[in-house]
Amino acid sequence: MGCSTLLLERQCIGIEKLTTADITIHGAGVFGLSIGYVCARRGAKVRVIDPYGVGAGASGGIVGALAPHTPENWNPKKAFQFESLTMAADFWGDVENTADLRTGYGQTGRLQPIADDRAMGLANRRAVTGDDLWQGLAKWEIIKATGSDWEPATQSGYLIHDTLSARIHPMNTCMALAKAINKLGGEVTIESHPDQGQIVWANGYQGLLDLSDRFAKRVGNGVKGQAALFKFSALGLPQLFADALHIVPHSDGTVAVGSTSEREFDEPTKPDGLLDDVVARARAAFPVLADLTVIQRWAGVRPRAKSRAPMLGSYPERTGHFIANGGFKIGFGMAPKIAHVMADVILDGRDEIPEGFRVEDSF
Repeated sequence: MGCSTLLLERQCIGIEKLTTADITIHGAGVFGLSIGYVCARRGAKVRVIDPYGVGAGASGGIVGALAPHTPENWNPKKAFQFESLTMAADFWGDVENTADLRTGYGQTGRLQPIADDRAMGLANRRAVTGDDLWQGLAKWEIIKATGSDWEPATQSGYLIHDTLSARIHPMNTCMALAKAINKLGGEVTIESHPDQGQIVWANGYQGLLDLSDRFAKRVGNGVKGQAALFKFSALGLPQLFADALHIVPHSDGTVAVGSTSEREFDEPTKPDGLLDDVVARARAAFPVLADLTVIQRWAGVRPRAKSRAPMLGSYPERTGHFIANGGFKIGFGMAPKIAHVMADVILDGRDEIPEGFRVEDSF
């Protein structure tokens, strides 16, 4: 089956047809595509296969909040995410230049309210540890609210402003990665092909279910998320966070609001009344959104490994096979670092996967 015109942009980005591949990647979400991109950058012939198309799963969402962990109680997961967020501008800039497509990346920071004296004390302590743990590359600081429409309501009159948070447009990013792989001589396709070379399984929620079935134990699960998109231009303004909601202004003149976290669900890709609640809470917390119309409603299932960290490394009992899964809510933030770590393992046999991220940590 060839690529039709309608499929070309989303499902068959790779019009370059490989006769042989050094690396076959199953899954055209952000993990699979990012790993494929770095491997192609290093000279490998890469084929990415996804029968549902580019960004068809959780990576095709609309929120795109790249929010850091709080700068305290440092551990390998927080350190890894910090490294990935600090390398993001260069990583996504290189993808954009290669693909000649924009990802919507921007390190615009984030504002969140300080409710009371206890929260103020905690925020002050994190500001001190942030100076150390974030190595002067970003700040976690307390600022006085100005009363701007683009601020969360705050009972104390003060806000936390972190400069590490960034935003990205998920689907645009997946499309840019796919096109970049193609420009580097690789192929991204919905067509089935025999596996060739090293094999990477980056097939998200379904991949975790398949692993659980194969090994007769739960190694991960899916968590449904729902989000909404408003037409509103807040270009260059920071993300807002309050009432467990992420409010993300995108570079295309839209604002995303999300999301739910549902462990039990019947219809994985269908928005429902829980999203109505998210929208109502967002309008109550951020009056600037009160009279705006929702232009898109999205639902999807995010893969969550048993370890709660991304699952990286060799596939048990399958030589030459690797797993990259479990991005959950931080997949786009982790992707730049994960792509390089997995490329090191696959291409060079150099294993620098951190503690807690290994496949065996979820078994």
